[in-house]
Amino acid sequence: MHAPRFLAAFDYHSGTARSASAVISGESMKKMIGIVTAALWVGVYASDGVFAQSSACDRQCLEGFVDRYLDALMKHDGQAVPLAANVRFTENGQRLTIGDGLWRSMKAKGTYRLFVTDVDASQVAFIGTLQEENADPAQGTPALIALRLRIAGNQITEIEQAVIRNVDAAKRVEALGQPHPLFTQAIPENERASRVDLIRTANMYFSGMQQNDGKGEYPFTDDCNRIENGMQTTNRPTPAGETRPDPKTATGYSAQWGCLEQFKSGLLHFVTRIRDRRYVAVDAERGLVFAFGFFDHSAGDTRNFSTPSGRNVTAGPAQPWTWYIAEMFRIEKGKIRQIEAVLDRVPYGMNSGWSSWEDGMSDRAQDVTRAAAR
Repeated sequence: MHAPRFLAAFDYHSGTARSASAVISGESMKKMIGIVTAALWVGVYASDGVFAQSSACDRQCLEGFVDRYLDALMKHDGQAVPLAANVRFTENGQRLTIGDGLWRSMKAKGTYRLFVTDVDASQVAFIGTLQEENADPAQGTPALIALRLRIAGNQITEIEQAVIRNVDAAKRVEALGQPHPLFTQAIPENERASRVDLIRTANMYFSGMQQNDGKGEYPFTDDCNRIENGMQTTNRPTPAGETRPDPKTATGYSAQWGCLEQFKSGLLHFVTRIRDRRYVAVDAERGLVFAFGFFDHSAGDTRNFSTPSGRNVTAGPAQPWTWYIAEMFRIEKGKIRQIEAVLDRVPYGMNSGWSSWEDGMSDRAQDVTRAAAR
């Protein structure tokens, strides 16, 4: 996709090359053109922050920046981590200055750590637990964080974080101890999907849930499972003495159903819009995709819909409601196998602080990693 820029640059220099060819041998000329070509390609990739950055900060380096950043938050010291002079920082959709928000209140790191490390984009996404200050100085207040860092020139240039101040959710995630093993397992090299295909598959999840009609294409493995705020929301055992809900007669979707069963039920229709779908990190080696987005429930007449079998159902929040969500997917052979999300209720229609208003209200997929598609 960079070829037009390369050709324009090469054409610009071609006059000099032609005049030089009059005194340089053909073989030498070939070598010179090869050197110039390589230099131009390096320049193009460096200008896009792809080639230069990816070679400068590998997986260990990027994940190390997360710890350095969290340590700086605990110290309440913006000089304790290398930040670019023009670093951009948002917390829960609000642009803040370094030193504000969680910079003031962070007390300690938790033990739960889940990474999606995008070496090509020099970007890392993270879900973890932490402790904030408490009215009692001897205590901490559990919270969750979804974090994105962009690294350039060994400095953090962008910080995007969602802090979920839900004590029960934070305790549940901390109690998990560690992420599902699938999130750290490598995909066999001959089965690895491209960045474009991984994002496409993940986006089918959001499109299938938005105004869910039960008739879409839902790319789930048979054992697909989902965890939200530390709670299993698919494949939960039926409690003793109860009957497992039947999708053909139920009036609401059930956490006892699998991923595919939930989507085929059509009972998620009240999710009227999944917007600002920003795919911020892709780890092809592990088949992982990390996205930020907003789930709108518009209420009113959107609560009334028909199921695939023709039953009329009323479901969903009675007032307009938005979930701010950070969601990651493990994808194998074009199908979603494991999903993990952290989410919080926010003002209806809220924007991320990273998109235009138009993009923030759009349900199109946005690959904002800016890494080379492959």
